[in-house]
Amino acid sequence: MSLFDYTIKELQEKLTNKEISVTDLVKESYEQISKTDDEVQAFLTLNEEEALNRAKELDEAGVDAEQFPLFGMPIGIKDNIVTKGLRTTCASQILSNLEDPLYDATVVKKLNDAESVNIGKLNMDEFAMGSSTENSSMKKTRNPWNTDYVPGGSSGGSAAAVAAGQVPFTLGSDTGGSVRQPASYCGVVGMKPTYGRVSRFGLVAFASSLDQIGPITRTVEDNARILEVISGQDEMDSTSANVDVPKYSDALTGDVKGLKIAVPKEYFREGVDEKVKESVRKALGQLEELGAEWEEVSLPHSKYAVATYYMIASSEASANLARFDGVRYGKRSENAKDMMDMFKMSRSEGFGDEVKRRIMLGTFCVKLRLLRCLLQKAQQVRTLIKQDFDQIFEKYDVVIGPTAPTTAFKVGEKIDDPLTMYANDIMTIPVNLAGVPGISVPCGFHPDNNMPIGLQIIGKHFDESTVYRVAHAYEQAAGYYKEKPQLGGAK
Repeated sequence: MSLFDYTIKELQEKLTNKEISVTDLVKESYEQISKTDDEVQAFLTLNEEEALNRAKELDEAGVDAEQFPLFGMPIGIKDNIVTKGLRTTCASQILSNLEDPLYDATVVKKLNDAESVNIGKLNMDEFAMGSSTENSSMKKTRNPWNTDYVPGGSSGGSAAAVAAGQVPFTLGSDTGGSVRQPASYCGVVGMKPTYGRVSRFGLVAFASSLDQIGPITRTVEDNARILEVISGQDEMDSTSANVDVPKYSDALTGDVKGLKIAVPKEYFREGVDEKVKESVRKALGQLEELGAEWEEVSLPHSKYAVATYYMIASSEASANLARFDGVRYGKRSENAKDMMDMFKMSRSEGFGDEVKRRIMLGTFCVKLRLLRCLLQKAQQVRTLIKQDFDQIFEKYDVVIGPTAPTTAFKVGEKIDDPLTMYANDIMTIPVNLAGVPGISVPCGFHPDNNMPIGLQIIGKHFDESTVYRVAHAYEQAAGYYKEKPQLGGAK
């Protein structure tokens, strides 16, 4: 039995009782990485020497583990979150020489203050652009449930590392579903908080009005504990909200009696796998047995979400990635003959195909008059999508549906079809456009391929407590969190 089969609370009790040490936890993490990462390919950079030294310091400090919320807990960080002195690349060749960043992201600083131990940096789709982690310029991460399949993206390395038992929890980032969709594909728990709940300072920007950092864990309880640590207003991020951070773990009562659930009919449309629908309906039935009530509703503007998202996200990406030009940021081409060559060649050599595709689309949206009109329309539709959620939340406590329309697909199956790949985020994108919180929890396995299915629970702005309450009640009733993958094959 792995130490990471225990929750954070249980591990801290063992540390307090001297049954284990922080060094034991850190060594176990690296041993599991050594055993499994040739297959999974989740980590890009390991922090082994510093992590073991940190573990030794914590063991010798003689501090009561209960004084710090994440004392001694090993963690993996997505490689678009800046870590002082530890290589940060966004899985892109243009940042492959960024060996020694000068500062920590706010979330990393908060994790350090909570006395966690950074194990290393995790693979991702380049600059968080993708849904399968196949767009990484470094390596292709595989799904621990079956390594023929993708782990989802863009936080595929973060989800795969937790599913493979390499670390008990990780951080990812979610712009259009990039925490929740890989959590669904890998059978773990992934939370996208309310926009503004968690500081974005130190998160390399993809689309600034959509990006949010979120935790990926094996259980809802662990997820709630991590969000307690990383949340809060930050003077370094003007978009972070001045809103109190509740003790989310207090919401995990298991009681959902009288809770009202909205189930959008659009989330059961054509294109959603029938077995996925069955699993979600079964989950609704279990919540009903626990005392909740559910009704079918409509999110009428959700059908425009994918088009709206790619207009807005690509436009923001075009602006955010303009700084990577070989002068101020990023790797400089060695083949350039003059300044203009240097600009062109640095970006051509440094960015991958998907990043170039989105930069070009975004630049057209911003520069061409006709497309600027469409971008303005996209912002108006975004408001309508938010209003759809606002109206539903006047009557209901949460919205529930599938996290993704299908389970994970095979490596290489969709990489050459970007439009089909974009459609995989159809269930998650509206949550980012509206800025509300959403979580994915495991709700079964597909009978055809034994791959995990995810249940998405969406809440009101800054009401992560209710989302966690529902997710935890369902998780404990269903018990899928107890299932583990066997690397190299299906469940």
